[in-house]
Amino acid sequence: MNKATVQNSLMLAPLIGATDSLMTALGLWLMFVAVTATYGAGMGPLRARLVRWARVPAGVVLAATLTSCAELAGQAWSLQWQQHLGLYAGLIALQCVVLDSNDFFQSPWRDRLRLCGLFGALMMSLGLLRELIGSGTLGAHLSWLAGGLDWPGRVLTTDGGLRLATLVPGGFILLGLLIAAKQAWLRPSN
Repeated sequence: MNKATVQNSLMLAPLIGATDSLMTALGLWLMFVAVTATYGAGMGPLRARLVRWARVPAGVVLAATLTSCAELAGQAWSLQWQQHLGLYAGLIALQCVVLDSNDFFQSPWRDRLRLCGLFGALMMSLGLLRELIGSGTLGAHLSWLAGGLDWPGRVLTTDGGLRLATLVPGGFILLGLLIAAKQAWLRPSN
């Protein structure tokens, strides 16, 4: 299995599980960027000082510590948002360790920025689509991330939308439809 397949398959769980609303997707992506950047900055100096066999255990401890600190900060900032994330925030530690073992943090910063940006764009797009289709709202839980801002969001439908889109199977269905649409769009016509 190549490096890109491992990286992408690990990002699939939060991509599907934590994108039932735009605010959950945005919050998890911001947490991912903060923890990953801090992990890369912290593991860089440690990597040269550790023997090869000690790098993975040290990476696990550092990633778990940073992810736990980010989750505690999320609880302090907005308990509703942090509870809504569930176990997906904990997967960030695993992603950091796998990215590190695949030499992600030794790659040029443009490649790292591109991968994080692509992951964020996918999270936001899927979160936006799932919230629009599933709940019929736009930014309904903005107060979770914006602190005291009390904005109810935009209600676009009165009946609430298609509930399946906010569930995990609906996320897989929507992602499959988006991939099929992309392949159909990029296919050359004869």
